[in-house]
Amino acid sequence: MRIAVVDDERAIADGVAAYLRREGHEVDTAATPAQAIELGRGRPDLMILDIMLAGGSGFDVLRTLRAEGLRVPVIILSARVDLVDRVAGLELGADDYVTKPFEPRELVARVGAVLRRTVPEARQVAEPGAMRLHDLEIDEVAREVRRGPELVSLTRTEFDLLAALAANPGRVMTRTQLAEQLFGGLYEESDRTIDSHVRNLRRKVGSRPDAGDYVETIRGVGYRVARG
Repeated sequence: MRIAVVDDERAIADGVAAYLRREGHEVDTAATPAQAIELGRGRPDLMILDIMLAGGSGFDVLRTLRAEGLRVPVIILSARVDLVDRVAGLELGADDYVTKPFEPRELVARVGAVLRRTVPEARQVAEPGAMRLHDLEIDEVAREVRRGPELVSLTRTEFDLLAALAANPGRVMTRTQLAEQLFGGLYEESDRTIDSHVRNLRRKVGSRPDAGDYVETIRGVGYRVARG
């Protein structure tokens, strides 16, 4: 699963990220409310959100995400033990509340529990095989894309790009997240490599049956494929 860790204490953020990566999760980190909101708009599978952030409150981040209709599961981290804060977080739509200091293994266990409640079973078990995207069939074993009997010829990178997006239908993936999957993270914001591959991919696969693009641009954030 892809998890966002938001904490302005670098040691805590890095420590939590290390534990989660050890469990096989992909982890993005942020330290400010603005960065947290951007990660939330990318629709991670779960967000671990500190309440006391530099320049703002985690409650404001959660409030913004929920106001935008983003139902990203959230575990709140806080040094506050007051019941009123715990209730406030849960009423804003948090899924769990962990107080500092905490045992990292307990937090990882809480993450697993929330994911089991909130992520569909089909997403939890990702076995290689064929995926369907509208009228396309994406075979990860044969590394082939077909539209009916027609084989769509893609480069290795174009196939990996389409497969990464199709495995997360409806979720926006940033250019950096896609680059991490395709190139191991060798990417700078000024680099337009991902955009070039998307253009080539669109040219080769054409349009969906409803005439829309298979790969949709979410301006200022990244790309996604629509469910279907």
